[in-house]
Amino acid sequence: MRNGLTHTSVLLNEAVDALLAGSDAAAAHAPRTFVDGTYGRGGHARLILSRLRAQDRLIAFDKDPDAVASAAQIADPRFCIRHQGFDHLPELGSAVASGILLDLGISSPQIDDPQRGFSFRFEGPLDMRMDTTRGQSVAQWLADAPVEQIAQVVRDYGEERFAGAIAKAIVARRQERGPIASTTELARLVADTVKTREAGQNPATRTFQAFRIFINAELEALQSALAASIDVLQPEGLLVVISFHSLEDRIVKQFIAGHASEQYDRRAPFAPPKNLRLRDRGRVKPSADEVRANPRARSAIMRIAQRTAL
Repeated sequence: MRNGLTHTSVLLNEAVDALLAGSDAAAAHAPRTFVDGTYGRGGHARLILSRLRAQDRLIAFDKDPDAVASAAQIADPRFCIRHQGFDHLPELGSAVASGILLDLGISSPQIDDPQRGFSFRFEGPLDMRMDTTRGQSVAQWLADAPVEQIAQVVRDYGEERFAGAIAKAIVARRQERGPIASTTELARLVADTVKTREAGQNPATRTFQAFRIFINAELEALQSALAASIDVLQPEGLLVVISFHSLEDRIVKQFIAGHASEQYDRRAPFAPPKNLRLRDRGRVKPSADEVRANPRARSAIMRIAQRTAL
């Protein structure tokens, strides 16, 4: 693991228990396939593998080359890693998975590696790409992005009320001294622009979140994966999603609710409702003990849904 950086998986046992709950009673010789949509550093994946049978398999996805390199250390014929985001779920086919786990959090090695540019706590290049082998970095995007687009990104993905002022400051700085290239430069500029701050929160927190979500198209990928999960899951298969901020959780909550309630066609008011496609199995939050041991778990919410019979 690069630079000795480690990661503690949030809701580790709870997530794996929920993922396997729908198939523990499966026929002894029926092979099962599970999907870990965000391998990270393998905390969930390794625990899943420890509880699988010889004929089962686990397919993992991750966009991060470092995560893929970490996964390559697992010498288990039941396991494979794909260097792709979980929006590639449809490639697995229909009704193939007994369970799908999506841990939407950014991993600690990504945050704590200055070269990745995710954190304002370290001096580093303003990158923030999950997949460093492709795409545009935040610095490259900010070098040309119009003020209106920057403001919209900060407002929509960071829920930042000073989005307009921050965008104008970034463009003004670009015109005067050239584009922002480092994390600390951006953090200082935002701190100088945001005159009031939330207690206990760095003023750049929302802006960094917004740029990371945007540059990786995180919400679009989540919506795509959720939509695909209904087709990829087998009947009674489980969907388990761990989110870490309100934008993600709102999408997951609305998706589950939309498929776990009766849907009427307004164009045919007397027609029977469409069949339910999911059952809402509730939500789980980290215990107080887990939050004390791992403060990064404090905002996590895990939602569980089960595929209905086809």
